[in-house]
Amino acid sequence: MGAAVWAATSAAEEPVARTFDISLAMWSLHRTVGGKPGQLAILDVPGYVRQEFGIAALELVSGMMPIQTGAFRERKAFLDAFARAASDHDVKLLLIMVDGQGHIGAAAEEERRDAVERHRRMIDFAHYLGCHSIRMNWTGYSDNALSDPIAMKEFVDRSVKPLRALCDHGEKRKINVLIENHGGPSSRPEALIQLIAAVNHDRLGTLPDFGNFPDDVDRYLGVDLMMSYAKAVSAKCYDFDPQSGRETTLDFDRLLRIVVGKHGYRGHIGIEFEGGRLSEPDGVKACKALLETLRG
Repeated sequence: MGAAVWAATSAAEEPVARTFDISLAMWSLHRTVGGKPGQLAILDVPGYVRQEFGIAALELVSGMMPIQTGAFRERKAFLDAFARAASDHDVKLLLIMVDGQGHIGAAAEEERRDAVERHRRMIDFAHYLGCHSIRMNWTGYSDNALSDPIAMKEFVDRSVKPLRALCDHGEKRKINVLIENHGGPSSRPEALIQLIAAVNHDRLGTLPDFGNFPDDVDRYLGVDLMMSYAKAVSAKCYDFDPQSGRETTLDFDRLLRIVVGKHGYRGHIGIEFEGGRLSEPDGVKACKALLETLRG
């Protein structure tokens, strides 16, 4: 499918030069990094990313770092050490992808308040590291939310107040609050746009991921719709053709025409490799080479 769509595009539709920077989502290394023998230590990630890939910007993942639980003093000590490692290797820290910190649209008000407090701490950590955003998950929906418009509206309505509170805190710290298409209603662009309109806050935006759409959603239309509110972009990738270098499941040229050509995005596009055939380092290198080819 990808090769056929690729061949149908025309370079005359947009200028040859595409201006964007390349970053790395740390999730691309979730099997490489860890505390087991032979794995890369978390504090060595900035140096490894700079030396192994020549990438100078990193998107962090909260679950891969000891910042979600524990004493504040210990979490701050880790952040200080990680920030030093990034500075030593001239690697910019862009955002924190936050997982497992509560359900912002939960039916119970107490759960929503807890989610706000947990994500506020992540906003504070992002500010401390010099990031521009956190990415959070839009969760807490009922089982029938995707099939029942009334249940979906109730979920949206429950999410508005806590998200505004988070965005107000983000404004104080100059940190954006981004929602990625990451399953459930967040992977339904029409529902996500309904939420953004209801919250109506400049700090709330999207992080379009090239993957993470269900089969019945046109991923190219989905990315297009999300780009109107995008403050970061994730280049999800799985595998690459060894001859052409093209991604085998996604038409990257078509996606970049949408992201850069149509919407004029000029920020970082973050590599997020999730393939199984290639090693994580080889997958990152293949995606970087493809993005560099399409950028030129």
